[in-house]
Amino acid sequence: MKNICIIPARGGSKRIPRKNIKPFLGKPIIAYSIEAALKSELFDEVMVSTDDKEIAEIAIKYGAKVPFLRSAKNSDDFATTIDVVLEVISTYEKDNETYSNFCCLYPTAPFVSYQKLIEAYGTLEKNNLDSVFPIIQYGFPIQRALRIKDSLVKMVAPEHIHTRSQDLEPSYHDAGQFYWGDIETIKLKNKLWTDNSGFLIVSELEAQDIDNEVDWKLAEIKYKLANDKS
Repeated sequence: MKNICIIPARGGSKRIPRKNIKPFLGKPIIAYSIEAALKSELFDEVMVSTDDKEIAEIAIKYGAKVPFLRSAKNSDDFATTIDVVLEVISTYEKDNETYSNFCCLYPTAPFVSYQKLIEAYGTLEKNNLDSVFPIIQYGFPIQRALRIKDSLVKMVAPEHIHTRSQDLEPSYHDAGQFYWGDIETIKLKNKLWTDNSGFLIVSELEAQDIDNEVDWKLAEIKYKLANDKS
């Protein structure tokens, strides 16, 4: 059984220019994902899908492969992750390189460790799932969410106005770090997350969505806290 790690890293990030290779605590942020994938020893191939030659050079420097550049079609603002994954798999298959499972590991996920990749892969295989990905519990019950209507604040679910927080069902969201998946199933269903997907729960200290400079600074603070050996 062969596994491939696909790290999607296009060059055209808008909100944080050159985001995928921006220095994160001393080295390009993409290096953390590459190093975690290699250290897991789970993959027959660790590759970066990019349209950018500078990103390709940095990826190769840290041990990944860049056997081809991403197509223009899948390098614009409208290309989805599944589009990129399927393009990579299809390109390898044209060269008679086939894999059983893939892990789409985002380039801005410095909190991902090789241990988490191993744990998630074990869950995928043990439970015969289509895919597995990390999730985080919301810090506050979403059943108590508020909305604004006609300049007034309203509850989204007013039936829970008197429900105790501890009595509400926990809710989670995608951590935005990686997706393990069975290739044939994902190709058939054309999506990364199906009705047969599993999960790996991570804490708020083990993840940070990075969409702007404030997010970036928060990620660096969290990373330091999570890796403080004192």
